[in-house]
Amino acid sequence: MNPITRFAPSPTGDLHLGHVYAAKVAHDLARDGGGSFLLRQEDIDTGRVKPEFYRHIEEDLEWLGLRWDGEILLQSERRKAYDDTLEALKNMGLIYPCFCTRKDIQAALSAPHGSHAEIYSGTCRALSTQETSERIAVGEAHSWRFHAAKAAEIHGELSFHDLRFGKIRVDTSVNGDAVLARKDIGIAYHLAVVVDDHFQNITHVTRGEDLLGATHIHRQLQSILGFREPHYLHHTLVRDEYGTRLAKRDHAHSVRTLREQGCSPDEVLTMVKTS
Repeated sequence: MNPITRFAPSPTGDLHLGHVYAAKVAHDLARDGGGSFLLRQEDIDTGRVKPEFYRHIEEDLEWLGLRWDGEILLQSERRKAYDDTLEALKNMGLIYPCFCTRKDIQAALSAPHGSHAEIYSGTCRALSTQETSERIAVGEAHSWRFHAAKAAEIHGELSFHDLRFGKIRVDTSVNGDAVLARKDIGIAYHLAVVVDDHFQNITHVTRGEDLLGATHIHRQLQSILGFREPHYLHHTLVRDEYGTRLAKRDHAHSVRTLREQGCSPDEVLTMVKTS
């Protein structure tokens, strides 16, 4: 099978060296296998997206010689697919409305018997159907959370294969009842990425090792929704001289800044070769 990979940045800032490495890993895996390298703009968080960053991302990739195949997928144009999937999960009884605020969640986590991890305590999971219906009816803001334990009862034991770490058994406690649809934008990363990877026939999901934990819930969703299981490669992260992971606010390591300083594409790609 020829690999199909994707690079999926968010147009909320310029690309930095960490993005370059992520794009190059996906690009090279696809090209070395005679497959396709796709570009997806993850622009569902419209409050943070800026029009110029779409163009900047495309220009930087072209300048680096990391050309993608086919049309660019925009998540902002995929709302119906996400809404349909949420509805399917509702019908299966695998998501529930959560009315908790960030303050509520932090208070629960800091309670004497609360968890020290950033895992939702399940407060709203215990609400009755009548109470949730009444609160939704009056327009109370809510997110939608995945009922991980209930889903596990359906799909049973799961695992995924990572080209770097090998076989990893899915652990539902890693993410707990994660948010699949946020209060503000109606969708969240976990659901959107799973739906889009399936839609684009992605065979190899390449991304940073910081997202290894997210793959546990992604495998759950893939199994529940009947989606194919891709291969994974959670690569190392590019860090600065202090060992800190690069972020979009770090303009010193942005591709555009390096271009303005006179760096060539080969020089920029060389900067991430040993990462």
